Amino acid sequence: MSPRLFLLLTPLLFTSLAHAAVDCANASDQSTMNQCAGQEFKAADKELNTVYQQITARLKDNPDGKKLLVGAQRAWIGFRDAECKFSASGVTGGSVYPLIYSNCMTGVTKARVEALKQYLKCEEGDLGCPVPGA
Repeated sequence: MSPRLFLLLTPLLFTSLAHAAVDCANASDQSTMNQCAGQEFKAADKELNTVYQQITARLKDNPDGKKLLVGAQRAWIGFRDAECKFSASGVTGGSVYPLIYSNCMTGVTKARVEALKQYLKCEEGDLGCPVPGA
């Protein structure tokens, strides 16, 4: 590798190492706190997708129910995104915006995860529950 190419790639190497070594428990600067908040949202979103897939699997024999779930989830995503944009609007353009927005996204997503988990607890014969028991 030529010395010139190495010098050009060096910032990329350090950037990758910096991202890999983030200590979210001791985050003390805004950039790190923003990054950690984003990671927390990604984890909550991953859990949401897992629970959602479990519900859709149980609705495999109920295309109408599955269609209603998809519609509800799309509407919820629209609500979540609009709610969090509004919630963080007081700091739009500021360095803290990603933190406030991500924290909102995480909180609203975790609440949805808990709501969806309740559907997975339905017992067979529960007429008030749209998801069949396991």
